[in-house]
Amino acid sequence: MALREIVKIGDDILRKKCRPVTVFDEKLHTLLDDMTETMEQAQGAGLAAPQVGMLRRVCVVNVRDKHGVIELVNPEVISVEGVQTGNEGCLSLPGEWHEVDRPAKVTVKAQDRNGEEFTITGEGLLARALCHETDHLDGVLFIDKAKLNND
Repeated sequence: MALREIVKIGDDILRKKCRPVTVFDEKLHTLLDDMTETMEQAQGAGLAAPQVGMLRRVCVVNVRDKHGVIELVNPEVISVEGVQTGNEGCLSLPGEWHEVDRPAKVTVKAQDRNGEEFTITGEGLLARALCHETDHLDGVLFIDKAKLNND
């Protein structure tokens, strides 16, 4: 495993839509391992592939709950319920925190590192992190949804 450089706001890759993963091989496993190590070292709750310069539909999430590290390949939000408002930040926008409305509960369908499909449902912080990271895969940043300037 290796630490990867986290791409910061201003880099065009953060605004691009990622390509689906079609090959589940050692290269993907290395990417997932590196992303997890990078996220943990940076003390983040999640990290998406474009944040380490890769245009692939891959992200990792760890909100330090019973799930531990969640690896999501080709994730797709399939249902949302309710609304929660909370402070949110991003490893690609260091030091910036803003209020963002997110679903209170979200279910995501994804594949694991071996291509096996699964679903995960999260509430609270996990729901927020799942939405934040899947947004990254479509070039959407949390500041696009933030309540800026008290509006």
